[in-house]
Amino acid sequence: MTLTVRPAGPGDASDICALLNAVDMLEIGRPETDLAAVESDLNAPDVDLATDSWLALQDGRLVAYALVWADSGPGRVDGDHYVLPGHSEGAVVLLERMEARARELTAGQGVLRLQLNVKPTLDLSLLAGRGYRTIRRYQVMTRSLAPDADPAPTPPAGLALRRCGDDEADRRRAHALVERTFAAHFGHVDRPYESWLDHIDGRKLDWSMVWIASLPGHGDAAVLLTRDDRTSMAWISHIGVTEEVRGRGIGGFLLRHGFAVYAGRGRDTVGLGVDTHNATGALALYEAHGMGLHYAVDSWELALHPQG
Repeated sequence: MTLTVRPAGPGDASDICALLNAVDMLEIGRPETDLAAVESDLNAPDVDLATDSWLALQDGRLVAYALVWADSGPGRVDGDHYVLPGHSEGAVVLLERMEARARELTAGQGVLRLQLNVKPTLDLSLLAGRGYRTIRRYQVMTRSLAPDADPAPTPPAGLALRRCGDDEADRRRAHALVERTFAAHFGHVDRPYESWLDHIDGRKLDWSMVWIASLPGHGDAAVLLTRDDRTSMAWISHIGVTEEVRGRGIGGFLLRHGFAVYAGRGRDTVGLGVDTHNATGALALYEAHGMGLHYAVDSWELALHPQG
C-alpha cells in the first residue's frame, strides 16, 4: 500500500470532516464535528495551509490529518492530530511534519501541544516514545435540557444582567472580563481584542448569546459567553467571575441562566469544557448543577529542540 502526504486545501474540508467524525465515533460514540468548524480551522488567519497542514492518504483514502498554529504566544505551538486505527505509519509521518514545523516556528526553543481523547485512536506509545508527556486533563461535560425543568433563575441580590448584542463597547467589555477572570488559569493566553476575536471566531459569533453581569459598587463583574452554532449541543465557552465577588452564587446563576436560555430555544443538550485542576472549583460547580462527564481530553506536550 502506498502512503502519500500533501497539504490540506479549502476543498478538502468535507473529507476532513468525515475523517474527524469517524474518529469521533470511535472515541466518544457519536459524530460531533461540524463542517463549519473544519472550514474555520482551515481559514484561520494564523495558519498557512501550505506549511501548517498535512493529509496522509493510503492508496488515495484519507487516513490521517494534522494542523499546527502559533497564536498562543512566543514559544508555543498547538496542534491537531487525527488518525484512523491501524495507520501508524501515517500517524508517525504527520507527527514528524508537525514537530519539524513547530521547531521552525519557535526556533527550537518552545513546546508543541496536542489535545487528545484519553482513549484516542492514536497509539499513545508513539507519543511517549517521541518524548511527549501529559500535562493536564480536561473534561467535556454535558447536561440535558427541558423548558419545564430549566426555568429562568432568580439573580443574586443586586445583580443586573445584560446582553452584548450589537453594542461594540459591551463586546470589548466582555473581552476584558474574559481576560481578567481567566488570567490565572492554566494555559490562558492574554490576547488583544482583535486577536481574541480571531481566536474565538468572534466575527461569526451570535453576540446576543453573550451576557455581562454587574453589581453596585463593582461595575461589570462577570461574563457568560455561549455559542449556538454546534449541531450536537449548545455550548458554554466562558463563565468568568471577578475574584472580589466570587462566592456569591454568580457563577451558578450564570450557568442556570444559560440552561434556561437554551432550553427555551429548543436545545436538548448543553456542554462545556473544564480543566479538572481548575483552582476556582469550576468542576464541582458544574457537577452540583447536574452536568456529567461526556468525555475527557489529555493535553500532551513535547519540548522542542533545534535538532529534534
